[in-house]
Amino acid sequence: MKKTLAPLLATLTAVALFTTTACSGADDSKSDTGSTTGDEKVALTYWSWAPNMDKVVAGWNATHPNIQVTVNKQDGGDPAVTKLLTAIKAGSGAPDVMQAEYQKIPTLVSADALADIADQAGSLKDKFPAAAWNSVTLGGDAVYGVPQDSGPLMFFYRADVFAKNGLPAPKTWDDYAAAAEKIHKANPKQYLGTFSATDAGLFAGLAQQAGASWWGVNGDSWTVNINDANTQKVAGYWGGLVEKGVVDNKPMYTPEWNAALNDGTQVGWVSAVWAPGVLEGSAKDTKGKWKAAPMPQWDAASPATGNWGGSATSVTSQSKHPKEAAAFIAWLNSDPAALKLLAGTANVYPAANDATSVLTTPPAFFADQADFYTIAAEAGKQTKPFTYGPNVNVAYSAFNDAFGKAAESKKAAAFTESLTTMQKATVDDMKNSGFTVAG
Repeated sequence: MKKTLAPLLATLTAVALFTTTACSGADDSKSDTGSTTGDEKVALTYWSWAPNMDKVVAGWNATHPNIQVTVNKQDGGDPAVTKLLTAIKAGSGAPDVMQAEYQKIPTLVSADALADIADQAGSLKDKFPAAAWNSVTLGGDAVYGVPQDSGPLMFFYRADVFAKNGLPAPKTWDDYAAAAEKIHKANPKQYLGTFSATDAGLFAGLAQQAGASWWGVNGDSWTVNINDANTQKVAGYWGGLVEKGVVDNKPMYTPEWNAALNDGTQVGWVSAVWAPGVLEGSAKDTKGKWKAAPMPQWDAASPATGNWGGSATSVTSQSKHPKEAAAFIAWLNSDPAALKLLAGTANVYPAANDATSVLTTPPAFFADQADFYTIAAEAGKQTKPFTYGPNVNVAYSAFNDAFGKAAESKKAAAFTESLTTMQKATVDDMKNSGFTVAG
């Protein structure tokens, strides 16, 4: 039997879904009654893995004595989704509120795990960038959460190395390629970047910037377009740089990569707004030498970027108090006091348009760059829409396998051929899982 996608197919048109945080845990102390009125007290549970979220939530609890929220700290996004889906299938055990990765929302909606809170939160639309809002509305009228944090792509580079080589920050990808070649030629130990075959989320963001959208809906069917022209352009570009030897081909987030950032052999990083925290830990000896810049562009006249990371806060379909839960997540992600706590205490980059009003000083690692969050805010507004589907994990696993081999081969053709592998693996899995796939 073919799987139905309702309510997902009824609402999904052009969704801008990204990558980021999720959570897990349960509390059986919730009241069995519906939404409350008057002085009746409500206890809500919130699954989150963001650091210090209990301290953020304390701000709500202090001013809302009749709606108290308890945070259940979780290990990460994938385990949280698995746990929530198990609770939904069992009919009990889900929290009232869950922090959910953007790319997981289609899966959760298709499993009827999230409540539609359009009546309570629909008016928040103008408080968020269009792409972030689309990620929780799935392009329709339903609202399946409120955007919490986002990860717009930016470019980070060693300003001293660029100055030594007489280079400005790259405005275009052609500029980036030229800078990579010049830097590596001047010092064969130095690379402007690396192609990491273990970071499918970054590659998806790069494809997003180029205009790709890997999943979509056509009538009652899914479409899968991982092997489209835009993604081929991105794969061919990075494959060409690896084949030429002007960027490295090693994975990120390894001891070797960390050491390269710190000793000056990796002098650039295409990353996201959250990169300063990583650099603070991995490249502490280079503090004061890095600058942040907008992403290099395919078309400088039409600036765009992608996303790597980000999450929403959703009300689950098992909540006995969806109205109160929706009020809480509206406060959490749009109230100025809450945004300040999210940024300063939970160390996340709020998705709200007003984030720059509470981010008045740059990250410590970029203390001398006063416009850091201005650049980040502009990047958030320039994020292109990107549709995720119900089996992101399969596509990402196929990326790791295929592009891992391509990176080792150092052949540009192998990079573009890897997209064929990803496309087939993703489509086959969807069909085997009972979904109808067009084409």
